[in-house]
Amino acid sequence: MNETISPELRAILRRLKLGPILATLPERLTLAHQQELSVAAFLETVLADEVARRDRLSGDRRAKAAALAPEMRLERWDESTDVRFDRRLWGDLCTLRFLEDAHNVLVLGPVGVGKTMLASCLGHIACRRRRQVLFFRTERLLKSLKAARLDASYDAELRRLIAVDLLVLDDFALQSYDHQETQDLYEIVVERHRRASTVVVSNREPKEWLAMMADPLLAQSAVDRLLNAAYELVLEGDSYRRHQKPGTTAADARAGALRGPQRPGAAAVATPASPVEGAAPAARRVRARDQTAAKPQEGRN
Repeated sequence: MNETISPELRAILRRLKLGPILATLPERLTLAHQQELSVAAFLETVLADEVARRDRLSGDRRAKAAALAPEMRLERWDESTDVRFDRRLWGDLCTLRFLEDAHNVLVLGPVGVGKTMLASCLGHIACRRRRQVLFFRTERLLKSLKAARLDASYDAELRRLIAVDLLVLDDFALQSYDHQETQDLYEIVVERHRRASTVVVSNREPKEWLAMMADPLLAQSAVDRLLNAAYELVLEGDSYRRHQKPGTTAADARAGALRGPQRPGAAAVATPASPVEGAAPAARRVRARDQTAAKPQEGRN
């Protein structure tokens, strides 16, 4: 039987901005009686619930302000996927020690293997730990900086990008950058170097980035700083997006990976598997700089 909460207690809790406790307080009181909790233990339980609720809401607000997709959280990652990467390195990155040391993270791999998902997971973890995060598709970020020049807000926007604890740049070097865009990237990378962390997500190898930028000197300087203060997490395997299709189960996704793409309306044809068909290819070496010590190499400034 639930306890009755007096109007006086309700008023006190609301005055202390603890009104949300009222939603579960009757059940908590009943459990306290049943378990014969001490007053101190009861208060600890109730207040711990409130702290957890506030932390969750704070993390959600930060994630929304950072433009992080709410569904791209660590608990949503499908472990049944055939995507391969260095789990030890990933576990270390999830501790956010790289953030404490102002190191970068490069998330590399082909299209569709879940690079954006893992980068967003790091962003959500940082938000839950009360860090300031911003997530951008690189092309959209550069367009917004061009627009900022027109309304004289460029300096303020650049300061915001430099000051944030974690900046996530998705689809980096997906398209060619003109001189102005290359200069903007240079300014962001140089100002954040050894001061704050940047997560870069790209389908291209870092050695290909230079050819995508109009100014070779600025490009070399920016890329050199990114690489020499970064962990590299390389993903390989089948498309992770297949696991995110509406109504798709893990078994369906694995079966689709074995069948491969088919034309719409085409009937599936069963063929005998060869002795090696379906075997996972050998994973490329994960290019984590100084992976054994779990620390990136010190590079040039």
